[in-house]
Amino acid sequence: MSSTPHDPFYSSPFGPFYRRHTPYMVQPEYRIYEMNKRLQSRTEDSDNLWWDAFATEFFEDDATLTLSFCLEDGPKRYTIGRTLIPRYFSTVFEGGVTDLYYILKHSKESYHNSSITVDCDQCAMVTQHGKPMFTKVCTEGRLILEFTFDDLMRIKTWHFTIRQYRELVPRSILAMHAQDPQVLDQLSKNITRMGLTNFTLNYLRLCVILEPMQELMSRHKTYSLSPRDCLKTCLFQKWQRMVAPPAEPTRQPTTKRRKRKNSTSSTSNSSAGNAANSTGSKKKTPAANLSLSSQVPGLGAIPNCSLNPGRDGDLCHSTAVTPSGQFKEKH
Repeated sequence: MSSTPHDPFYSSPFGPFYRRHTPYMVQPEYRIYEMNKRLQSRTEDSDNLWWDAFATEFFEDDATLTLSFCLEDGPKRYTIGRTLIPRYFSTVFEGGVTDLYYILKHSKESYHNSSITVDCDQCAMVTQHGKPMFTKVCTEGRLILEFTFDDLMRIKTWHFTIRQYRELVPRSILAMHAQDPQVLDQLSKNITRMGLTNFTLNYLRLCVILEPMQELMSRHKTYSLSPRDCLKTCLFQKWQRMVAPPAEPTRQPTTKRRKRKNSTSSTSNSSAGNAANSTGSKKKTPAANLSLSSQVPGLGAIPNCSLNPGRDGDLCHSTAVTPSGQFKEKH
């Protein structure tokens, strides 16, 4: 009896890749389709945990989201990290949006070793507004996405450059208020700026301050330090990286010099070289102790903040430089 495609032992003449496809690897745009479906399943009761789960499903832990557009006062560019991405999507709906989805047309895909890049020059972000009036906003621009090449296929970088936008009001609403000039004047005004609500724009401006403070908030959450101590510790670590001397190159092991045992001259030279190295190391000892003072001339006291409390329970103490070049801690 001949085998059929329904037979479990059927062997396809086109190879095993003809019958089974790797999920998400054929069309990366399918992830955007899934993201649209997840946004449509949002309810009014969706809290911060729901938005964080949404960002975890579609964005990497180190993902970044960038928006570029031009307002009346000039071009703007905002970049936020993974921690602030959930709040960005929630502010879109807080501004009166009831529906949000993305449409990608004629996108180009490029595969790399560990990522997949999708470049769509004709991307449209469609938002349906219920207040202050029923309006459909189509925001058009270029969307560049970078996905990780794995089973999860989450977004690593999101860059949306907005070129233009359109606000569409149904004719039925215009016909209802045709005799009311005040309502018509209100309908003629835009409810967004470059397709973004005021809630979203204010949040992006706030992210300019929140993004550099992520390190402080993370340190406060991890070590339960006060805001002032977190700031002192972060500033000291950055200062330490700036003034720290470069690492010395690794020295070659002395076992290679032991190969010359036949000639007496080589032995004498090696012994003389070892003596010179020993004297040189002794001479370099005070210089190594003075490395920080040489980097900062006229240094009297170096602030040294650490997470280990001192003798008096303080988190910060200072290190003074003595005239001999040694360091002495002062609490």
